[in-house]
Amino acid sequence: MKNIATFILSVIFPIVIITIVLRDASKDNILLEALKEEHSIPHVPSVDHSKHADLQRDFDNPHEVTATCISCHTERGDEVLSNAHWNWEREAYIEGRGVTYLGKKNLINNFCTGILSNEATCNRCHIGYGWFDDRFDHGNPYNIDCLICHDNSGLYDKARGGAGYPVPGLDLQTIVQQVGRPEKDNCGYCHFYGGGGNNVKHGDLESALLHASWDVDVHMSAEGASLECIDCHQTTNHQMLGRYYGVSSDNTMRATCEDCHTALPHVEKTLNEHAVKVACQTCHIPVYAKVNPTKMHWDWSTATDRLDGEPYEVLDTLGNLLYTSIKGEFHWRQNAAPDYLWFNGTADHHLISDIIGENDTMIYINTLFGDATDPNARIYPVKIHTGRQPYDTEHRTIIQAKLWDADPGMGALWVDLDWDEALAAGMEYVGMPFSGNYDFIDSRMFLRINHMVSPADQALQCEDCHTRSGGRLEGIEGVYIPAQTTHAAIDHFGILLLLFSFAGVVIHASLRYLAWRKRVKKTPDLIQKTMNR
Repeated sequence: MKNIATFILSVIFPIVIITIVLRDASKDNILLEALKEEHSIPHVPSVDHSKHADLQRDFDNPHEVTATCISCHTERGDEVLSNAHWNWEREAYIEGRGVTYLGKKNLINNFCTGILSNEATCNRCHIGYGWFDDRFDHGNPYNIDCLICHDNSGLYDKARGGAGYPVPGLDLQTIVQQVGRPEKDNCGYCHFYGGGGNNVKHGDLESALLHASWDVDVHMSAEGASLECIDCHQTTNHQMLGRYYGVSSDNTMRATCEDCHTALPHVEKTLNEHAVKVACQTCHIPVYAKVNPTKMHWDWSTATDRLDGEPYEVLDTLGNLLYTSIKGEFHWRQNAAPDYLWFNGTADHHLISDIIGENDTMIYINTLFGDATDPNARIYPVKIHTGRQPYDTEHRTIIQAKLWDADPGMGALWVDLDWDEALAAGMEYVGMPFSGNYDFIDSRMFLRINHMVSPADQALQCEDCHTRSGGRLEGIEGVYIPAQTTHAAIDHFGILLLLFSFAGVVIHASLRYLAWRKRVKKTPDLIQKTMNR
């Protein structure tokens, strides 16, 4: 009987466990392969634009290209005029503010501070032509730049300081004959280089995703699903799924992992239970900025310094700017572990008109709402970008600086290196009072991490969070995390239970030992009595 039990424990039981694991793994693989197959079917264009007679001509300006596009795609112009990529604002309800119309058009940040008075250079990344200032006509469909999203030739480029116009001299005839669905490099043209360079802003969006390896991003990698951006950010009538919470406020039109993977993506029940309050990204993006570093801190207060009377730059060994006279000091990080917070999909923003409290030493550029008691909130990974930026010490408001101009002497900081002139010019442009007295205040901006998804075997493990100290979720409040969360009364009670259990074992063992000793002492007498019989 003992041999049978040993055989079952040592041979049969391990075989059963291995079989279950392999079966579950095979289920996971089947699901992943099905997703990969679904999204890897190449798109076959139904139209060959090189055969359109209207495109077989020279174009005097890009507006003519747009007019030609919407002469066939008749309703597309109106669709674009109503989307957020075009308007750079959305209607949203924010608790405490009511209905707002906010977006990149009018919000501040702690990178380049904001587009107001700087439209001609910032709006290189707008999907339009000619947004030089606040007189831009958002109702004119001929101002739409169709090519920035639909060029598949790789030849299209926008001019720096050109308010969205293309680089002069481009062969527009060749380009318009090679248009199609947006690809990664179309989206990345703006989203990879926001904030002034590759991977500067987001940390999880950069040019490395164009040819990502499996380790960098399983979705965009050719070894994985080889997805294009629009596979997840699906679009209907030019209304695209996806929210960037540096400028968005409400919980609508989001692109989520569950759209493909469902709300129960794991075979193991325990992991699915985690997914109720822990976002997929939290476990599956253990680090970001995997290839190129991302900017973590921008200190504007150090800008305008000169060396021997001239502006200068300091670079690190990787070529990243550590200091530049026109922008100040920067800190960078590579392979960065995210921070984590509760988030329910809604956000607030610090407006340029908001009053900074007398005792405030920090402003929050955006605030992501949610806590442990919120049924819609889950734990998400974020990049926290910190900065120091100018504010009016009398009016207690943040200041929008004028940064760029084509000519010197117009008050632009990047040209004239004069804070007083730049701040006065920027506030005059936005129509707000400026006392002339300013200082710099610390700021924080929260950017959700959504890309650079790691392979499953590189995801966070139990011990990354369930540990006494140094765990990933150490700063998360309001929820019990086994092996991390402590409570004095419960801890003391647990220690007492352990002590009582240990004492019980010792007492039990002692009694067993004494009973055994007693039996041993009686044994010789029993043997003698038996022999005497």
